[in-house]
Amino acid sequence: MSTRSRKPSEAAPTRLGALARLPVFFDLQGRRAVLAGGSPGAAWKAELLAAAGADVAIYAPEPSDEMQALLARGAAAGTLALHARPWAIDVFAGAAIAVGDFEDEAEAKAFRCGARAAGVPVNTVDKPGTCDFIFGSVVNRSPVVIGISTDGAAPILGQAVRRKIETLLPASLTEWAGLARRIRDAVLDRLAPGPQRRAFWEAFADRAFGPAPAGGDEADLRRLIEAVRTGQSAAGGRVTLVGAGPGDPELLTLKAVRALQSADVILFDDLVSDGVLELARREAKRMMVGKRGARESCAQDDINALMLKLAGQGKHVVRLKSGDPMIFGRAGEEIAALDAAGIPVSVVPGVTSAQAMAARIGVSLTHREHAQGLTFVTGHSRAGTLPETLDWAHLARPHATTIFYMGARRAAEIVARLEAEGMAPETPAIAMAGISRAGEAVWRGGLRDLPAGIAGLPTGAPVLIGIGAVFALARMGRDATPVPAPRAAC
Repeated sequence: MSTRSRKPSEAAPTRLGALARLPVFFDLQGRRAVLAGGSPGAAWKAELLAAAGADVAIYAPEPSDEMQALLARGAAAGTLALHARPWAIDVFAGAAIAVGDFEDEAEAKAFRCGARAAGVPVNTVDKPGTCDFIFGSVVNRSPVVIGISTDGAAPILGQAVRRKIETLLPASLTEWAGLARRIRDAVLDRLAPGPQRRAFWEAFADRAFGPAPAGGDEADLRRLIEAVRTGQSAAGGRVTLVGAGPGDPELLTLKAVRALQSADVILFDDLVSDGVLELARREAKRMMVGKRGARESCAQDDINALMLKLAGQGKHVVRLKSGDPMIFGRAGEEIAALDAAGIPVSVVPGVTSAQAMAARIGVSLTHREHAQGLTFVTGHSRAGTLPETLDWAHLARPHATTIFYMGARRAAEIVARLEAEGMAPETPAIAMAGISRAGEAVWRGGLRDLPAGIAGLPTGAPVLIGIGAVFALARMGRDATPVPAPRAAC
């Protein structure tokens, strides 16, 4: 069976979703900040404002021990000055920002009214109804600063997000960002806007997530600026084959996310989920080059030609493939075409569907008591049929696990061939649709019932088939929808 061919098509960028708050970064260097309150929480706000370079005027008749300790040791930047009296309407003169920590709601409202009358934005701690802005959790790799807000809905969640980001960003990022600041003028002076500057900064970013900068790095980067300017660097067009995993964006590797964030153009398959595409650089052009069984698909030659054309224009092309690019992803054909044209190509592996299925149902595909071998098989040849070269006797062995990709429409033939080679009809089997996606569904039963089980799965979703003794141990994933096995005929 053949499928019609279609041409690659550009996909519209996704619309920016609604924001609970607008994230902004306020310059407080050398500016006056008013803080009313002497509690431990107020001390933290005072330290935060001063760290941003503000001259903080603290109005607190009875400062807490924490506030007095802060005043004794001083802040990392800015200044701290205690006024041992309550706030009054005159304190807002010349202020850029005002923060108040009050137990009484009425005093919080009065503070806000006074600040607003003076044209000063105001925050009242733990009283969102009288706030013009809110504070979030902060990840400090200054000059790289990340703010995290849950709009007050779940502060503990915001702190958990901060901890997760902290683990991803090396402390040395501060030094690299400082180095970027020192060479920024040279980049602007020497490199043309667009591809030249982006090529340099991408090379810089690759270093910034490695070891801390050494003594010779700045000179090396200045040489790289000249190499990019004169066209002597290798920072030209290139292609990255990226594994998008089975659908859940949380299964992407960090390296995959970095590739998506640096892409000029993304060529993606039908099976790539919207959640994965959401992680891409917003300015990147997205082009669907759909490849899916029994549907209109782009010819592989057209995809190859498009990659060559775009990379030849100096662009970073990300070829985004469902699962892992090196497992039934035609990566070999694409790599060969790129190598022949002298286009640099690299591969970022992804989680293949078999791995995700095993995790979802809690089964080790190579459980040592049940399987001494694991085989990945395609159920779809170039002609649209089962491959003629499959060794069915090998696949029918006991104590082995076989995973069929793209085999749902050939399930009856698969069962017949395996049973003809002596595989027992009651051999455990499983079929899973939409692995790791919304609407994921799983059927579990015996080999003989596999075709009927697949028929009960949602249509349109990619289906993976697993056969072997290990699947007797399967337990349904928490979010999966089990499909009952059909009744045996009387």
